Amino acid sequence: MISLMQGVLGLASGALVGFSLGLVGGGGSILAVPLMVYVVGVPDPHVAIGTSAMAVAANAAVNLSNHSRGGTVRWSCALPFAAAGIVGAFAGSILGKMLDGQRLLALFALVMLLIATLMLKTRARIGLPDVKMDWTNMPAIVGLGLATGTLSGFFGIGGGFLIVPALMLATGMPIMNAVSSSLVAVTAFGLTTATSYAWSGLVSWQLAAVFIAGGIAGGLIGTHLARSLAARRGALNIVFAAVIIAVALYMLARTLSLT
Repeated sequence: MISLMQGVLGLASGALVGFSLGLVGGGGSILAVPLMVYVVGVPDPHVAIGTSAMAVAANAAVNLSNHSRGGTVRWSCALPFAAAGIVGAFAGSILGKMLDGQRLLALFALVMLLIATLMLKTRARIGLPDVKMDWTNMPAIVGLGLATGTLSGFFGIGGGFLIVPALMLATGMPIMNAVSSSLVAVTAFGLTTATSYAWSGLVSWQLAAVFIAGGIAGGLIGTHLARSLAARRGALNIVFAAVIIAVALYMLARTLSLT
């Protein structure tokens, strides 16, 4: 059972997570795990990871529905990317439960900083809004899907911060389409990780429900803001990069303080 205060804090935290997913297609579990541990007060980090994975998967699915109604999801690219990533996410989640991973988490943060730099350098690129999967981009879609899924499962994250640039790299689609399409993989990766943790009894279902409720409201706001920013060339790239940098610096500070 969770206390009333934990419920209120979980609702507010879930709204923040949902807002991030709706806005940039990422940041879900990276935000949810520390929020559950340091704000809500979940004592077991593995329970926090499992619960956040379940909540983020559900919130990503709701945000995916919002983006889909806007016609910005590129299903022919998103579905095979997610399918390949599920295999990696399952294997990664098994490894994640066995290893500490603090040093790898610091390396992951450095990779995020590199991604943010690349996103800023390509912020003026228009992209190909009507892109579809074909024989030329299929190897990149499947390969990058497998790689991001493995990292997602290992670190217990939805993987949106990697999925969005990976989809842009593999297909050349604009960031708005990548943000929307990434939610297919975030949902799939989250469910895969959550199922693995739930099988081990590491999910707080009450807290997950509270997070999901808050995330629905936050996601609606984030999706609306993403559409507004997408109309301004490069604006969404800048916001995406800024969020990545902030989260990466936080991760580095946390991991370095633990070493």
